[in-house]
Amino acid sequence: MQTFGLTRCALAVAFAMAAWPLAAPAQDAAQPGTVMHSETMPLAATQALLLDIAEAASRAVAVGERGQILVSESRSEWRQVSGVPTRATLTAVSAVGDRVWAVGHDGTIVTSRDGGLTWATQRVDVLDTSPDAAFDPRQGVPLLDILMLDEDHGFAVGAYAQLLRTDDGGASWTFVSVVGPDAGEEIGLDEEIDEQDPENDSWTLSDDDLLLDEESEPHFNAITRTGSGALFIVGERGAAYRSRDDGVTWERLQLPYGGSMFGVIGYENDHVVAFGMRGNAFESHDLGDTWEVIDTGTELSLMSGAAYGNGGFALVGANGAVVIRADATATPTVQIYANASHETPVLAGVLVRPNRSLVVSGEKGVDSYTPRARN
Repeated sequence: MQTFGLTRCALAVAFAMAAWPLAAPAQDAAQPGTVMHSETMPLAATQALLLDIAEAASRAVAVGERGQILVSESRSEWRQVSGVPTRATLTAVSAVGDRVWAVGHDGTIVTSRDGGLTWATQRVDVLDTSPDAAFDPRQGVPLLDILMLDEDHGFAVGAYAQLLRTDDGGASWTFVSVVGPDAGEEIGLDEEIDEQDPENDSWTLSDDDLLLDEESEPHFNAITRTGSGALFIVGERGAAYRSRDDGVTWERLQLPYGGSMFGVIGYENDHVVAFGMRGNAFESHDLGDTWEVIDTGTELSLMSGAAYGNGGFALVGANGAVVIRADATATPTVQIYANASHETPVLAGVLVRPNRSLVVSGEKGVDSYTPRARN
């Protein structure tokens, strides 16, 4: 199913449910094994679906649908890179200096050594639908986030509890099992999920749908690292995982809300902020042992976030929502981003600039946004 023509509600569902492909397949069905290159789109900077942004040493890099990758030295004028060796939707990007990695549907991982100007494929795992193919539950799983710790070590996460690790810069990726009886102790909260008002969102899940114990392999939506070196993953239905030993072992946790978390920010020590469905956000200073509710002031789903200094953040999401907390002591404020056409698109990616202005991306390309000062 193509992204073009989707309503905003349908697009929000796609984000919310970490949905399967909204893009063309990575390979040409007429010529098996032939790599399709990214689709060229003249108005990509203002019209393409761009799902994430990262800062490389030389420029910013934005990734999105149909393998489209845009770069910008100024962070205000963007151009599309040609020759990206995939047409799979790219969902997330991570950079260490001018080494850049992007992940997406069909288990795709591509990398650049020059700040996003040229790209090579590291991994593709297209689902084999031929009659004689052996069933592999991890084959074709979309990857939804990537975190590179340095030029050699990193992690990619995705649907159905997919967690991949590399220790050689992405030349090889190893599946890490974090679910099941041998994958760590589960700890959680038994708080009941409040009944949802169906009038608030047409894609509301029922209480039964949201129960964590009905999902043994939750989608992993985002991964971060804290100042202590710990790793933290958030996913659907309130599931979270943490590791204090560089990803060797993992513990499962449950947030005090049973809906999906779409993003997580790591701060100093064991400080994390998780956020997601219906504007829910939670903060922990002990890597998830205890949580405090953050009143974001909105029920719009929050898709991506970036840290301001001193515990602050910028969170972005549905209908152009931008939630700003200047520092850990400030009250979050809600603002609405609108583009030059006065549209308020779903926002899926955000970068904080040194002057605290933002670069945002989503269903209408990539743009700059300067948050209003508080009165």
